[in-house]
Amino acid sequence: MAARPHLLFGDQLGAHFARTGADGQDGPDEDAPLVMIESRAVLRRRTFHRAKAHLVLSAMRHRAAELGDRVRYVRADTYREGLRTARVGSGRRNATVHHPTSHAALDFVRGVPGMTVLPARGFLVSHDDFARWAGDRQGGALRMEDFYRDVRRDHELLLDGHDHPAGGRWNYDHDNREPPPRDVRTLGAPAPWLAEEDEIDDEVRHDLDRWERDGEVSFLGDDGPRLFPATGEEARAALRRFLDHRLGGFGAHEDAMLAKDPWMSHSLLSVPLNLGLLDPVECVEGAEKRYRDGSAPLPSVEGYIRQVAGWREYVWHLYWHFGDDYRRSNKLGHRRGLPDWFAELDADAVTARCLSSVLAQVRSTGWVHHIPRLMVLGSRALQSGWNPREVTDWFHRAFVDGYDWVMVPNVVGMSQYADGGRMTTKPYTSGGAYINRMSDYCGECAYRPDVRVGDRACPFTAGYWAFLDRHRERLAGNHRMSRPVAGLDRLKDLPELLEQEQRRGASPP
Repeated sequence: MAARPHLLFGDQLGAHFARTGADGQDGPDEDAPLVMIESRAVLRRRTFHRAKAHLVLSAMRHRAAELGDRVRYVRADTYREGLRTARVGSGRRNATVHHPTSHAALDFVRGVPGMTVLPARGFLVSHDDFARWAGDRQGGALRMEDFYRDVRRDHELLLDGHDHPAGGRWNYDHDNREPPPRDVRTLGAPAPWLAEEDEIDDEVRHDLDRWERDGEVSFLGDDGPRLFPATGEEARAALRRFLDHRLGGFGAHEDAMLAKDPWMSHSLLSVPLNLGLLDPVECVEGAEKRYRDGSAPLPSVEGYIRQVAGWREYVWHLYWHFGDDYRRSNKLGHRRGLPDWFAELDADAVTARCLSSVLAQVRSTGWVHHIPRLMVLGSRALQSGWNPREVTDWFHRAFVDGYDWVMVPNVVGMSQYADGGRMTTKPYTSGGAYINRMSDYCGECAYRPDVRVGDRACPFTAGYWAFLDRHRERLAGNHRMSRPVAGLDRLKDLPELLEQEQRRGASPP
């Protein structure tokens, strides 16, 4: 019996997505011909960051070049047209595909006659195992900490015995929240691995230029050189660079921000992980090895493993567990559209140094680390009452590592509290004092973090109190928010503050 063709999506680019399953059931047929489809309609439907469009197409074309004659690489207007060209499905040839990473893609492949959907790859925990774990939770509470510990146990990560975490603690978060050192512009960490472009990158750039010139597509952000891995070999080089030279300094300042140090000690590996170029097993086992051989301290190693084996897995499974309707959650009733200056990455229109600096970095690279995303970009959106579906879509389009499964839980649940607390126990927003403590943004800013009203009033400080007042009734019953809500009654300038924030409206802060 001839091997069935196997479809690879553009975020299923690692060798593990084409590997035959051990039992013949959970992977492609042995020697299966591979099919990849480059769909122009994907870029035409939405305005993506130019760096993201370039990276994804470069990675797909690099993978096709590696696979050679084994792959049929189809350039088509739509996926459906591409399948017809490849003579897959619809009564032509039965085929297989690994479980895609979005509800829309899953619905699509399930609707292709003769297409068999195989189990997901690229994650540590299977859908069935997560379903069993979730079903065992008393009261239905799906706490990330509980999930993370079980992943550690099941995969024997950082354990000295089944229920004995290395170092005697499961969680080193308390050690990993240090502000940046005073009076430094950078952490001085060794530089991360950064890409060098080749002829495939040149070809992609030429195509994007032509399509944009012809009015077929449009983009956000700058057309800078490719920074992130586009091949498995590059991804493994980036992983080794992080593990050998940067992991040791990662933990303590993983929540800190410096205006002139965008990378700090972060891994930048969410990009190749989400393209499927790296298997998370490589990342977490490599990090543990550095702890075991004494080359990286436990708090840094645990902090990184928590990001990959904890948060990343948790977000992936909540995306499927909550279902497609979750993206429509809007418990706070936020309806305002994104202002043009934010939507178009117009950092130069913004006075607040933190927000201007972060938007400028997104504009130039399509990436910032998790704290600027949550506590600067997301916090501004939440305080301003922007529609969470528009915010989610913007994060998806503007970030090189942004995919539907990534951004729906992270933005709807974590950043915008639009689910009313299904995912997190409180809204993640703050006044300028937090940004001042965790960054160097405030020193040269026109606003002051401790001023609520007036020309020097920090937009985040004033915005925080206005947000609490707007949702006072809902948040008063939240045990983690009751104290700040009660603090509203001690603000003698609250009426002036609310009038000021009403005047500011959608203007750039």
